Amino acid sequence: MKKQRLVVRTIILIVLVGALAYTLYTNFFTDKQLVGIGDQAPNFVLTDLNGNQVEFDNYRGKGVFLNFWGTWCKPCEKEMPYIENQYQVYKDLGVGVLAIDVGEPELSVKNFVERKGMTFPVAIDEKLEVLEAYGVNPLPTTFLVDKDGKIVDIITGQLTEELIKSHMERIKP
Repeated sequence: MKKQRLVVRTIILIVLVGALAYTLYTNFFTDKQLVGIGDQAPNFVLTDLNGNQVEFDNYRGKGVFLNFWGTWCKPCEKEMPYIENQYQVYKDLGVGVLAIDVGEPELSVKNFVERKGMTFPVAIDEKLEVLEAYGVNPLPTTFLVDKDGKIVDIITGQLTEELIKSHMERIKP
């Protein structure tokens, strides 16, 4: 009986050490950012909060302010009113905004969007596939995409309204 417990404990220890080694390797020795400046922005299809399919390639011809965020993220919360203000200015000038929440429940996201008065498209990346495809870390992260679908810039961290305005100017067709 004692020998069986030792074998089981040894196997569990080996599995835990293997998982720890894999986690450390992927966090420190692999490049998280899968796309970079000058690359073509990967296409994806998500469902927005109104139940409509949103395909990123349908934004071609417009500059896109692609923002990854979460309702729990304080810097994300602070920049949302600024993004909304600039969206109202630039939406008729060929700049689109698409905000992608990272896997939270739809009810939480809808409540946040209503509370903040956000009118630009918001989709939820339920399986975190888009987050992974773009190599997003940390939140908020914003990708500036030009009318041809090329990534112009990648900005991490909270943006001020002045910075959002200048970034939208950069991607305006």
